[in-house]
Amino acid sequence: MSDPYAWIEQSLATIHRADWYRSVQTINGCCGATVLLEGQEVINFASNDYLGLASDPRLIAAATAAVQEFGTGSTGSRLLSGHRELHRELERAIASLKQTEDAIVFSSGYLANLGAITALVGKRDLILADQYNHSSLRNGAILSGAAIFEYPHCDVEAVKTELKRSRQNYRRCLIATDSVFSMDGDLCPLPALVNLAEEFSCMLLVDEAHGTGVLGKTGAGCVEYFGCTGKQLVQMGTLSKALGSLGGYIAGSASLIDYLRNRASSWIYTTALSPADTAAALTAINIVKQEPQRRAQLWKNVDYLKKLIQQHLPNLKLLPSESPIICLQFASAKDALQAAKQLKSASIFAPAIRPPTVPTSRIRISLMATHDQKHIEKLVEVLKYRSTSF
Repeated sequence: MSDPYAWIEQSLATIHRADWYRSVQTINGCCGATVLLEGQEVINFASNDYLGLASDPRLIAAATAAVQEFGTGSTGSRLLSGHRELHRELERAIASLKQTEDAIVFSSGYLANLGAITALVGKRDLILADQYNHSSLRNGAILSGAAIFEYPHCDVEAVKTELKRSRQNYRRCLIATDSVFSMDGDLCPLPALVNLAEEFSCMLLVDEAHGTGVLGKTGAGCVEYFGCTGKQLVQMGTLSKALGSLGGYIAGSASLIDYLRNRASSWIYTTALSPADTAAALTAINIVKQEPQRRAQLWKNVDYLKKLIQQHLPNLKLLPSESPIICLQFASAKDALQAAKQLKSASIFAPAIRPPTVPTSRIRISLMATHDQKHIEKLVEVLKYRSTSF
């Protein structure tokens, strides 16, 4: 009899040959603009902690107080023993920030997308999805059993053409897109997608994972940024990036949220978000509302980096970005890995992102409000010095 697991070693060998192999890198101590990476102090350009809230003393104090009052775990699903009033306080705060009727909190952003998509569409339905969508959107679409049309990245005309061709053949239709594409930094064409959703009677799910707390006048996200607040949307987001905690949410109409409480399997059958994470996220939302200067500083840092790159590194290939995510494209995975290694040797942590996560290899730079000008200047200085060897 042959070993039924032998294929795993062969698959790993293939991953190594393609320079696609991944392994963890240990960060010691607290997160921030600088961190200890495997014992080496580095400037951290790898974090989604855009506002620097994950190490904010107020979030730490809120999480600590919640643990002392409620314990370390919620101990059950929200419909059984897991519900606390703290969860509803957080959901009301999210709805207030997003200016929707209600919201529902999941134990992760991935679970929020899986639960929402599989509850909203099924085998008689159609999903139109951007080809650069996050894995959670892609897998949610597959799990739903719906027919899937993956349209070219941000191609509104392709969406319209497909809707004209096939919308009438399906019961329901869902357009699903990231708002900020996490591995590129560009934004979806939201106003045009809203118009198409209204014209062809489609639901529209917008993944605001990298928009929440970052975009819009009040930090409500891409929906606010594009002036689409109040539109009939399914707004998904995470608590684990700009809000410095853990979890995910769906915000929308009261009837949508009530329906998801009864039909979203990844909410019904999952232990509720821990008290510590819930309290930290609630505190973060209050800070986002009360301290717009954090968001303003983040955008000053984005503008400063772009300005320095234009002045000193005109030959580097930058991907289009309208967010704090700045990506430098490389010809191969090997080249991107070499660039990341050289940056790390200069005490800069900016990881290589490679296929199959993205179609082309790149260095992904994430800016934070807590980066100093000297951090940004050192990044550009190192890139300028070493760019000839990239």
